[in-house]
Amino acid sequence: MTTWEVDDGIGILTLDNPPQNYITDPAFVEIDRLREWTSESSLRGIIITGAGRHFSAGGDLSRIRDLAASESSLLSEMEKGLRILGHLDAIELPVIAAIRGACFGAGLEIALACHIRVCCENAIFAFPEINHGLVPGLGGASRIAAALGRSTALQILLSGDIIDASRALELKLVDHLVPARAAVDFSVSLIKKMVADRPLTAINSIVRAINNARVMSPHEAIEEETIMFCRLAAAADE
Repeated sequence: MTTWEVDDGIGILTLDNPPQNYITDPAFVEIDRLREWTSESSLRGIIITGAGRHFSAGGDLSRIRDLAASESSLLSEMEKGLRILGHLDAIELPVIAAIRGACFGAGLEIALACHIRVCCENAIFAFPEINHGLVPGLGGASRIAAALGRSTALQILLSGDIIDASRALELKLVDHLVPARAAVDFSVSLIKKMVADRPLTAINSIVRAINNARVMSPHEAIEEETIMFCRLAAAADE
């Protein structure tokens, strides 16, 4: 379902279930394996992409229906998926979604858990869950509301409409729009530009400071940022 490779300090996690890269299980990668991969000391950034023409067309509804025969079993599986996306969200390195083709449902939830989103001109986005009487199941509603605001999130989630790449950039659903087939190369260059010759401790601290601003009170986040500054300054003088 997923593959992992590291090239020149950049880890590439590929959703590998072509042609549509459907997410057949909420736990689309084993969490302990993901933690092992993403804790490699050589890493300076991570890219998540899809094999072939698409990022991911979303979850496999037939699989969800099978799991839904037992609500407790379904909840257990969904919680595994939540832990995976929570881990991606919290990684203290730049995490970029490199998107081409369809990025729907669970695929869009994975992309929203990344720190930066880069898409090709042929990318299309949607949360089609409403058309099946469902809501996003892996935190997609919360993440898109945080990213785009309540009004825009409501319109996207309740309409289920497809959003093209230009509109996604206009809405700030994505951060960069690049030519067809260029998303991964652009993402590699972007990570290298951000982290080149930077010490890993400083990279980790910057990502942590930004993440803290979302989960701590403003006072706590600022205090922690000051502590990190002092720690890095003291280490530089040793």
